[in-house]
Amino acid sequence: MSETPVKQQNTAAFYGQAVASFAVAMGATAVGIFRLHADAWVRGFLAIAVMYLVTSAFTLAKVIRDRQEAGQIVSRVDQARLEKLLAEHDPFEKL
Repeated sequence: MSETPVKQQNTAAFYGQAVASFAVAMGATAVGIFRLHADAWVRGFLAIAVMYLVTSAFTLAKVIRDRQEAGQIVSRVDQARLEKLLAEHDPFEKL
């Protein structure tokens, strides 16, 4: 049975690009809402809607990641069971 752990790690550049992209998008949206020629309640509603959208996106990303990680764990358990069965199997044993 192989004991090799699955290690998936993003590079620092990818992480930095993701953070910078998020910051630019949130900043641009905040400036756009602030500079909008509308009543304060309209701008407030848009700000709340954007915050709700952001939190929903984070939650969705976490759920997708958790589901994918759970699938990897089940796959590794199944692979370990298969390797154990193959290791215990003797093709020359008489039935």
